[in-house]
Amino acid sequence: MTFVVLEECIQCKHTDCVAVCPVDCFYEGPNFLVINPDECIDCALCEPECPVDAIRAEDDVPEDQKDFIRLNAQLSVHPNWKQINVKKPALAQHEQWTGVKGKLTQLDRNGA
Repeated sequence: MTFVVLEECIQCKHTDCVAVCPVDCFYEGPNFLVINPDECIDCALCEPECPVDAIRAEDDVPEDQKDFIRLNAQLSVHPNWKQINVKKPALAQHEQWTGVKGKLTQLDRNGA
């Protein structure tokens, strides 16, 4: 099993989670983070660090967000998405996006 970054991270991109990851399995796009499922060791250290509850174990992903399992796998190997292992500031407008539903349309998949 792996952990998955969910919709709540879009347009927020808090990076508290990457600072505790012992295997550096997080990858960064312009407005979202993902976890590479082949690199995640299921340690669960990242989940409680997320201030917006955007990380879940794969088995605990809500039904309406199951597509994020595939999305994390795809974007973690996207050539423009780079590995991240240090904490950075959240996106400038993150507060206005906290709790907003339907943010998938806001996802920038192309990379930095």
